[in-house]
Amino acid sequence: MESSGYGKEVTVPFRSYVPPLLLLTAIFFLNFLARIVMAPLLPAIEGDLNLGHGEAGSLFLVISLGYFAGLLGSGFVSSHLNHRRTIILSSIAVGVALLAVSFSHTLWGIRLGLTVLGLAAGLYLPSGIATLTAMVSSKHWGKAIAIHELAPNLSFVAAPLLAEGLMIWFPWRGVMALVGGAAVIVGVIFMRFGRGGAFPGEAPSPKTLRVLLVQPSFWVMIVLFSLGIGASLGVYTMLPLYLVVDRGFERSWANTLVAFSRIAGPGAAFVAGWVSDKLGPRRTMIGILLSAGMATMLLGMVNGGWIVPVLFLQPMLAVCFFPAGFAALSMIGPPQVRNVTVSLTVPAAFLLGGGAIPAGIGIMGEEGLFSLGIILVGALIMGGAVLVRYLKFHG
Repeated sequence: MESSGYGKEVTVPFRSYVPPLLLLTAIFFLNFLARIVMAPLLPAIEGDLNLGHGEAGSLFLVISLGYFAGLLGSGFVSSHLNHRRTIILSSIAVGVALLAVSFSHTLWGIRLGLTVLGLAAGLYLPSGIATLTAMVSSKHWGKAIAIHELAPNLSFVAAPLLAEGLMIWFPWRGVMALVGGAAVIVGVIFMRFGRGGAFPGEAPSPKTLRVLLVQPSFWVMIVLFSLGIGASLGVYTMLPLYLVVDRGFERSWANTLVAFSRIAGPGAAFVAGWVSDKLGPRRTMIGILLSAGMATMLLGMVNGGWIVPVLFLQPMLAVCFFPAGFAALSMIGPPQVRNVTVSLTVPAAFLLGGGAIPAGIGIMGEEGLFSLGIILVGALIMGGAVLVRYLKFHG
């Protein structure tokens, strides 16, 4: 079955969806890679720009600020441009922003470029999901979304390996320029060959916002998602720098370990989804927050050979939050506000978990307390288990 916009469906085998799905997935991959590729480059960026650890960590905060604004404004943009044009705009603007960063030689210029990068990247996800679900029959959504969600998981693995591989020939600016150029090229390819998305988005209404903002569970979920994103993306962005500066690893070895530690993530998330279906999202989130928080604390505590198994354990536990987290998020309000719930919760959580947490770890590192910063983040994640009991599900 295939749908066009919000219209009728016709019978089509799933394999016919694969080429356009892979093109969308490639755009999402470069969208995500553009936001995290700086993590394995941080040691080189610090040395080149003479930055402190706090200033380096704050670069992820400005990306998250832009991403927050982009996600919030995505509905207004797609309602005027339609989803297809919004996807094209997002991909090309992400590439241009990375290219601008690679040519900038001032910290404020880099910060401005990274803010635009986050803003452009934030436009993609709502339009990408809307295009995917309109293009593919609902009976194939699970398979289609599974293909699409390969992008962030592959990005976590690819970023350190790609950075190390390219830095044999290029400086860090060259690596960012190449990723930016690839994003522009894929955006142009989608403009020429991509399918779907030729219908407008919908902007959130004041009535819908009022329904959500008065619910305490909505605010609890923002905190929980902030901790989940902090455990996964927030810690990831500072790990290479932490391993090099605080634990004495060679940069190439640190990036290799960080890359391979993420390989088990997709399988772990699938198991966590099965557990959530069996035990319910509430109990699953409590268990994951406690275990992921403890593993994060251990990252800051252990030394020597013990850090390698913990380095592999921590991301495998952290990624398990999201199946139960999204299930819980879909239960805190009536069905008609579900998409708005996601579009408001995720950007706020990215701002805190993907921006404030790396910045905080960097500030602690500036004071020679890198390990303590990691330990405190782990303690915060464990504390989130207490908040789960205050969730109230709709119906």
